[in-house]
Amino acid sequence: MSRSCQPFFPGAHTGVPPTYEMLKEEHEVAVLGAPQSSAPGTTTVVTIRSETAVPDHIVWSLFNTIFMNWCCLGFVAFAYSVKSRDRKMVGDMTGARTYASTAKCLNVWALVLGLLLTITFIIFFVAGSLMISQTISEVIKQYGGP
Repeated sequence: MSRSCQPFFPGAHTGVPPTYEMLKEEHEVAVLGAPQSSAPGTTTVVTIRSETAVPDHIVWSLFNTIFMNWCCLGFVAFAYSVKSRDRKMVGDMTGARTYASTAKCLNVWALVLGLLLTITFIIFFVAGSLMISQTISEVIKQYGGP
């Protein structure tokens, strides 16, 4: 049983092992046939504009709406974020930036006011609890408690 090396595509490749590019080219010629005309191929250039990332701050707005919705600023910021996302989907990047900027400003104010009012509430709650416990201990001492 003799084994002889035969090329996959018989032809010009006798002695030199074929490369992938050569095989691919021969396969394309075999499938498509020889070129019909000698006219140069035309090229088409498609310009795809890079989409500028416009942050719409929708997650931040949703967080402020759910957790720190003092004075409804979080809800208004969420509405502006949705408007910004809608403008971005339409392709109006200028409008999207404007709405996103407003949403960011409202989110900052909602966060700052939310934190300040929460801290103030905690301080008043702790101070009130201390005052009530002190008043109760004084009342107990005044009426003959231990």
